Amino acid sequence: MEWNTMLSYDWGAMMPEFIILGTAMILSVLDLFWPKHFNRRKLAWLALTGIILACLSLISLLSFETVSILSDTFRLDSFAKAFKLLLLFGAGLIILLAEGYEPQEGLREHRGEFYYLFLTALLGAMVMSSSGDLITLFVGLELLSLSSYILVGMRKHDRKSNEASMKYVINGGISTAITLFGMSYLYGVTGSVNLGEMSRTMAAMTDGQLQYIMGLAFFMVFVGLSFKIAAAPFHMWAPDIYEGAPTPVVAFLSVISKIAGFVIILRIFLSLFLTASGDTFGALDFLEKNNIYIASLAGLTIIIGNVVALRQQNLKRLFAYSSIAHAGYLLVAVATLGGGYFLIDTVWFYLMAYVLMNIGAFAVIQLLASQSGSEDISILAGLGRKSPFLAIGFTVFILSLAGIPGTTGFIGKLNIFLGTFITEPGHFVLAGIMIAGTVVSYVYYFGLLVQVFFRPIHSGKVIKIRSGLSAVLIICVIGTILFGVAPNIALDFIHDQFGEFTDFISSK
Repeated sequence: MEWNTMLSYDWGAMMPEFIILGTAMILSVLDLFWPKHFNRRKLAWLALTGIILACLSLISLLSFETVSILSDTFRLDSFAKAFKLLLLFGAGLIILLAEGYEPQEGLREHRGEFYYLFLTALLGAMVMSSSGDLITLFVGLELLSLSSYILVGMRKHDRKSNEASMKYVINGGISTAITLFGMSYLYGVTGSVNLGEMSRTMAAMTDGQLQYIMGLAFFMVFVGLSFKIAAAPFHMWAPDIYEGAPTPVVAFLSVISKIAGFVIILRIFLSLFLTASGDTFGALDFLEKNNIYIASLAGLTIIIGNVVALRQQNLKRLFAYSSIAHAGYLLVAVATLGGGYFLIDTVWFYLMAYVLMNIGAFAVIQLLASQSGSEDISILAGLGRKSPFLAIGFTVFILSLAGIPGTTGFIGKLNIFLGTFITEPGHFVLAGIMIAGTVVSYVYYFGLLVQVFFRPIHSGKVIKIRSGLSAVLIICVIGTILFGVAPNIALDFIHDQFGEFTDFISSK
């Protein structure tokens, strides 16, 4: 009877995860048994094939109604589909980035390990997207985190890489402990780890002491997850790790890891603290009454990220602080609630824009850094004359990161900015901080463009671009401009396929 019950579930809903898991296993076996002289770079195409197949299988599932397996241990809903598409798209670009990575030392002898560790991290992020249960959320988070710790330290003979890996493990362990502590309170008060059941229990709470404990749990989980997304003042690990890790790993941390961080924030907060029902605990009232803390963190993150970036001379450290500032912009959307379910549209679009512009920028940085052996801002000098193609692409990405009209970055920031006026009362201080932070960011972003177009050539070496990197640059440039000029293409697709995300919370 039990066996028939297991067979009764629609396991086809997990096909994208099964494909990624199978590909990772095949890559690990091939890397183990193939001769040492075999070029592991070719494994990138197998990894990319697995990602494409997973994406195609996910597209075939778009028409499915919400699927629940083992009491929401795995939940395929509109939220999961939307963010998995984003994760798989970003992962495909990063694999192409890694295929074109030619370091002076680093991933040469460990390139095969990179691909299957990267896929296991991706699998963890995908599991988080489909989790309607605290246990699977945590398992997915740890699968992502543990793989990330190893990826950061892959340059085994590099002191900065070793230091970065150690700092990442320590900070990651602290954030995991704080998050788990908050989750334990949630479980202790509600008696369940299922988000739907927890939500119903919380909505019916009348005991003031229990409400106090739920508030404490909220802040513990929020602080723990703030480490994961590198929100100030829990951001100190990010610059050192960006500087020490290989460039494809940095692109992974800045994009896939950040998407996963906001996935778990949205899953937990909106499932538990933004429920439509409940007159006593008032989950919606709870977020409205306490969003000052999220708003303060968002404002602080924007200010610190943009101001400290002004002093950076290392490109990776500069983009680390840029990433911190962008985490602040996304937290503004969470703080203002974005007009209810519209919040998810806003966050999804901004993350899509961030995938395009950030991976594209790292593609250029990786190429220049690999050929020059330096990561200083000066390697951009004279790029406009030496390689107009790279210069134009890099300019598009920088303009998008800065939020200049005509790019996806501008539309993403505009959506969040308008969200600050939708809620009552309006978050006018946050809107002002967003404007001020954006203006400050012009200084260091346009400083990079000054290097590209108005400084003498740094090196006379001919820049050779591999096909994988060329594909990344072309896709990112087209996407950054297309969705900046015609953002409705992406937004209409999301609305047509996923509606208003009304099923992302387990049924009450």
